[in-house]
Amino acid sequence: MVWLYPSRAGHAMSCPMPEANTPKIVTAAILVIGNEILSGRTRDANMHFLAGKLTELGIRLREARVVPDDEARIVAAVNELRAAYDYVFTSGGIGPTHDDITADCIAKAFGVGIDVQPEARRRLEAHYEAGMLNAARLRMARIPDGAGLIDNPVSAAPGFCIGNVFVMAGVPAIFQAMVGSVAPQLVGGDKLLSRTIVAQVPEGVIAEKLQALQNDYPEIEMGSYPAFRGGKASTSVVLRGTDVERLAPAAARMHEIFRELGGNPVENEIV
Repeated sequence: MVWLYPSRAGHAMSCPMPEANTPKIVTAAILVIGNEILSGRTRDANMHFLAGKLTELGIRLREARVVPDDEARIVAAVNELRAAYDYVFTSGGIGPTHDDITADCIAKAFGVGIDVQPEARRRLEAHYEAGMLNAARLRMARIPDGAGLIDNPVSAAPGFCIGNVFVMAGVPAIFQAMVGSVAPQLVGGDKLLSRTIVAQVPEGVIAEKLQALQNDYPEIEMGSYPAFRGGKASTSVVLRGTDVERLAPAAARMHEIFRELGGNPVENEIV
């Protein structure tokens, strides 16, 4: 399948997408790029947002990785992740300054050239007042050869997609807008359903029975999360799966386990 992304000028730019016979499980990774994230100066919000949006689309975010503004590290990470997952989303490093090297790194990872792309330049020219599109800002129009543009309704400077890699800005408002631009074109798998059951029973007490439940339902993802509520130990057990016919009896059995251990379980709705 080839996604044709219409530019504002009416031209279409192609970005290859997964085949139409999509597997039930579709996976993704996010690569967060920037020294400011690793130093603690900037708190990353994009991974959390992306995970929620992909879950809605039936795409499972399987890995989140953070790398510094280092060409070799970025190139290696991009090549490793794009070979392992259906989709890869990058965040950061496509601005106007010298340390914004993501576009060049993506071009190197794919073994293609990079230059100012005419449509990307046109978008910036339309956004800035006459004489304000300086050499630094024009860097944001440098796009790897063969890449399609990702619309940026916030500040005009586009992201881009090449292969199964989507390259986006690090500023959360812009990142979110770009995700909104590409989301309708992403091909998801079966939606992941989730049920959360909570009871005032310590995590260590349920461990053995929870392991037995997992053995009985190997296709259901199970996780336990301890907390203190009202001064008492409690545990939330989260069950995730794509088949409601299997998820329902597993959840019912978890209710029974909590009651057997003296708890009074309550549950969130399936989401």
